[in-house]
Formats: sequence, structure tokens, C-alpha cells
Amino acid sequence: METLSYESGIIYEFNKNNKYTKKVASGTTLKVETYDCFQNQIQSEKTEVAAIDWNKINPATGPIYVEGAMPGDVLKVKIEKIEIGEQGVMVVGPELGVMGHRIERMESKVLPIQDDKVIFNDLELPVNKMIGVIGVAPVGEGVNCGTPGAHGGNMDNKMVTEGATLYFPVFVEGALFGLGDFHAAMGDGEVSVSGVEVPGAATVTLDVIKGESIDHPMLENEEVFTQIVSAETLDEAAKLATQEMVERIVDKSGLPVSEVTMLMSAVGQSEICQIVDPLMTARFAVPKWLLEKLDVRLLG
Repeated sequence: METLSYESGIIYEFNKNNKYTKKVASGTTLKVETYDCFQNQIQSEKTEVAAIDWNKINPATGPIYVEGAMPGDVLKVKIEKIEIGEQGVMVVGPELGVMGHRIERMESKVLPIQDDKVIFNDLELPVNKMIGVIGVAPVGEGVNCGTPGAHGGNMDNKMVTEGATLYFPVFVEGALFGLGDFHAAMGDGEVSVSGVEVPGAATVTLDVIKGESIDHPMLENEEVFTQIVSAETLDEAAKLATQEMVERIVDKSGLPVSEVTMLMSAVGQSEICQIVDPLMTARFAVPKWLLEKLDVRLLG
């Protein structure tokens, strides 16, 4: 299996004009190494956070050109494994995150990671390895890696973890896939504007799906299939995620909108990914047992 190091190339925005760092065939499995979201600039609590290079935030390793991927296709990304470093860092600061109005200065906290626990003072927090930034190049202007969108990007969705499969709309030839911004732990919302930020490596399998199309990213794991949407407000993101899921199930099942809406209200879940980035991100989750009962396969 090949390894793509961040030393081979990183991007600070998803952009159709980015020169790819690696070209792979559909079906390729490779290991992608990443910096943390601060490009490893904070190694100690003595580091003056305000003085780091804030132009080097949320680097994604890539982009990777996937042969055969064309606009209108779907890029399937199976996350086989996530590896993380031995320490993470969190930050807070004025006007950052939900409580930025109460924070008077930039602060950081360096957190050891031992035995699948994040050590926070005398507390042991469970590790929840996940990928914050993951996506493809958008069709229009570039989107910085700190912002989510229809292309993916900084969705900060804690479900983007080992065993999950993501589906991205392909906007440009080759898709130009990249990932970064790993977290050792992060709760829904990412309310401080940082999870436990860590460097790491992800082993992923990239496949091109022909004959299917989607407008926003989707994700599945063993339990659920989800629709992910980012928008100006959380209300807008949550409603659009729900609407897109309902419409897809209607299209795949042949059931009327009224009945699918009832089913989604009975067993579907509207959930928050993050509420602190330039766009808000929500997901709508449907249990796979229901899709199996309906004999519906949303993608694959």
C-alpha cells in the first residue's frame, strides 16, 4: 500500500486549479498522512497562540486525482483506519466559537493521549478519532479548508471516523480529493472552535461511482445512512439535509412524499455536526434497518 505524506503537498483551499500531488486508479487504497489543523505549530503551552502563522490553518494533504472521476459522478471514500499522534492541542480565544464573547485572550492546552484516553488535567476523556476536513474540489471558486460546503471541506462531523463511507459529488475531472484536520476527540458542535487537534494518518479506499449523482456529501456506517449539508444558518442546513434525504428515499422507493415524511419524522434523526465555522453543518440520519425493510439502497 502506498503512503502519501504531507511533505508531498498540502492545500489550504479546495480548488479546481490545484495541481494534484498523486494520481490513483479507482479502487486504490492508500495511507494519507496529515499535519494537525495548526500545521503542528503548537507543541507547548508556552507557544504564543496569537503569534502562530494563521495563514497555515487546516492544511489538507493532497489533492489526489482519481482516474475516471468526472463531473456528475460520485466519489466513494471508505475510511479503513485512522491513526493519531501522542498529543493533541485545544485552543480558545476572543470571538472564537460559541463562548468567544467571554474569552479574554488566546489560550491553548496541550493534551497527552495515552491508552485511548485524552488526558485533560485529572480527567481521562475517551478517544473518538475523526477527520474534520475531507472533500473534493468545488466547481467554481476555491473554498478555504476552514469552510465546509457541497464539496465537503471542514464539515467537522464526528461520524467521519473508522468504518464510515463518505460519498462526495464530483465537480471537476479527477475529483481532486484531500483530507486533514484530525481530532482525537470532538463533540457535536465543536463549540470552542477546536476539537482535540492531532496530526495523524488515514487509510482510505477511493472509488468512482458512475450513474449516480448527489448535490451534497452523504455518509454511511453500520447503523445509519446520513445526508450532510452546510449552509449559512443551522436551520437552513438542517432543513435542507432533511429535504434531500426525503427526496432521495422517495426517488429510490417509489413511496409518496407524505409517507416518507411520516417515516422520517418517526425514526429519522436531525443532528448537528458543527456550529462554529463560516457555514453551519447538519446531518439527517436514517437507520439502515428501515432502508432494508423498504428494500432501498441510497448509493453504492
